[in-house]
Amino acid sequence: MNYYIRKAAGLLVTLLLVSFITFSVFQILPGNPAYIILGVDADPMQIEALNKSMGLDKPALVRYIDWIAGLFRGDLGISYRYQQPVAQLISDALEVTGSLAIVTLILTLIIGVLAGVWLADHSDKWYSLPLSMLSQVSISIPSFCMAIFLISIFTVGLKWLPSIGFVSFSESPSGWFKSLILPSCSLALGTSAIVIRYVKVSVNGQRKQDYVRTAYSKGLGKNKVMYRHVLRNSLIPVITIFGMTAADILGGSIIVENVFSMPGIGRLISVSISSRDLPLLQGLTFYLALIVVVCNFIVDLIYSIVDPRIRLK
Repeated sequence: MNYYIRKAAGLLVTLLLVSFITFSVFQILPGNPAYIILGVDADPMQIEALNKSMGLDKPALVRYIDWIAGLFRGDLGISYRYQQPVAQLISDALEVTGSLAIVTLILTLIIGVLAGVWLADHSDKWYSLPLSMLSQVSISIPSFCMAIFLISIFTVGLKWLPSIGFVSFSESPSGWFKSLILPSCSLALGTSAIVIRYVKVSVNGQRKQDYVRTAYSKGLGKNKVMYRHVLRNSLIPVITIFGMTAADILGGSIIVENVFSMPGIGRLISVSISSRDLPLLQGLTFYLALIVVVCNFIVDLIYSIVDPRIRLK
């Protein structure tokens, strides 16, 4: 129990530091937000009135406390560009990015673990070479290049799948799945190739350990030794990569989402930067930090379940 308490306390302290750094960085940026909204030719009285309405006339410490209080209420301010609550914009975009992340991670887990175990078990066979080469190629090709390649085949050539937009699950479950196939495959081919290599190396390393020879000497079958002992002990480095991948995808795949014109977190980040929408950019920065910290926290919890020795230490 102390292990989980320490991890939870570390998560809260990290989020507090991240919130302070995030707020401080956006306070020292040059430029007055009122000029961004009203334009440089605005009347000084209008500028002053807008600064007062947005609370920019208050001391920085007071604004930080107000922002922290807003975080607990789910209030991240109003976007300059969209004139909508930042929390609502992030929530709407998270439906798209979350759906993309779920499908991508499922594909990564299935392809990466199964192919990695198969390669480790047949690494000395000639017919494993094509899969090894394919995983190496998938790592080398950027996700946006893979996206264009898939679009040219399945949209332009075969006309099987859409390449633009996103369909909500509530509107059409089949349309939702079709709109996610190409972008999720564009991301999953690269991430699963990384998982394949880690699983292969980790499984081969574990198979040389003494406990494996002991298990065989007790009469356990090959599959039972592999999936009950070797694979479980091989998951620690794989969990780390999987957690980093989840944080990366949930943080918004900016290029892939723009290639497929998906209104997700990545698209929202690019728009907020180009329009200098500081409240939206500040809210997105905190969201990205939250995703990374929470994913690392979940990875630590999974560590303690897979290998109880970590929790006991």
